[in-house]
Amino acid sequence: MTSRRRTLLSNTALIDLAQKASFLYFWDGAHSSYGLSRDRIGVVKDPTDDATAIGASGFGFMAIVVAVARGWVKREAAVERLTLMLDGLERATSYHGVFAHFVDGRSGATVPFSRKDDGGDLVETSLLCQGLLCARRYFDKLAPAEKKLRERITNLWGEVEWSWHLREGARALTWHWSPNNGFSLGHEIRGWNECLLTYVLAAGAPRFYVDPICYHEGWVQSRSFSNGLDYYGVELPLGPPFGGPLFFSHYSFCGLDPRGLGDKYADYWRQNTAHVRIQLEHCRRNPGGHKGYGPDCWGLTSSDDPGGYREHSAGEDNGVIAPTAALSSFPYAPEAALAALRSFHDRMGDRLWGRFGFVDAFQESSAWVSEVYIGIDQGPIVAMMENYRSGLIWSLFMGDPDVQRGLRRLGFESPHLRRDGVSQMESVG
Repeated sequence: MTSRRRTLLSNTALIDLAQKASFLYFWDGAHSSYGLSRDRIGVVKDPTDDATAIGASGFGFMAIVVAVARGWVKREAAVERLTLMLDGLERATSYHGVFAHFVDGRSGATVPFSRKDDGGDLVETSLLCQGLLCARRYFDKLAPAEKKLRERITNLWGEVEWSWHLREGARALTWHWSPNNGFSLGHEIRGWNECLLTYVLAAGAPRFYVDPICYHEGWVQSRSFSNGLDYYGVELPLGPPFGGPLFFSHYSFCGLDPRGLGDKYADYWRQNTAHVRIQLEHCRRNPGGHKGYGPDCWGLTSSDDPGGYREHSAGEDNGVIAPTAALSSFPYAPEAALAALRSFHDRMGDRLWGRFGFVDAFQESSAWVSEVYIGIDQGPIVAMMENYRSGLIWSLFMGDPDVQRGLRRLGFESPHLRRDGVSQMESVG
């Protein structure tokens, strides 16, 4: 990073700057063939391979919606780009409608994630569908290009066979399936983690939906689902000790609005705000004595690390801070998130800021700074900052009839759910 003089920006201008820079990861940094999103991009160097990431591409759809709403790109240019991305998705190999974690952005062939993970990834496909459904709702004009865009999204969404990922006799959905290895990875999707979205979509799917029993006897039946313990004076309803990495409170909740969202297991606004408060207090108290930690330098999640990609949380902390963790928490703790944004930009910007905003992570104790941006970290910055600013992505996703059907089938309550043709959210404000 080159040193440069920094002008103190207003809060609004700084938020806009960080949000737009993260969006450019998905616009300028997309694969040249079909515009699908890269898994990671170097601070200086672009990738030399053709691998693209399905989950990151889902965040890309949402980021482009935000860009139109913010006036960063014209609506027609966005429709053209999204049409190209759909060309790539329709070309890509899928497995009962489920996409692989990584896809060759040129040919559409599966790029194996690991030796046995060479087929459908239901969670990455969920993140893709989250973005697709937001785009389907936003681009609602009668223009032929937008009408065709909606039709193609509906086709892709309707072809996902969520029910295929129920192994015979199983209650919980299974994460992976491969034509070469079947369900041999055996990774059942049980909570609490980032996968609530998967069950809502699976329950609301128009064709290959799953019975709610999968949620009640699969997802919630896990040793790490319920918590109820106190950490730093904050009671945590769900999840592992200290709450786990912060992306648990971001990925599903880019689309799912946690405000007033609840079922018989939890109030999800309370869950997510407690998670953020615990982690913020952990970084304030800094029990590990890590250099730099404080109320304006916090945020632990899975991210790049001096030893490679790994999980970071209040329960597993080696001093690596990821800017996405704090910036994607704007809806939950706006003052603390703004303090972190100010610190990352004004105090450390010469080390952390680049062409797509903040690098993925840093560790002040060793002076290590990541040399990459990662798509699944850049995407939540754009979406969650927008949810803080306008609630746009929440409104789009929660207004989708299929999403609402999934929430109802699973027994959720939300101000967004419609009664007599008027949403509860509309009726209260």
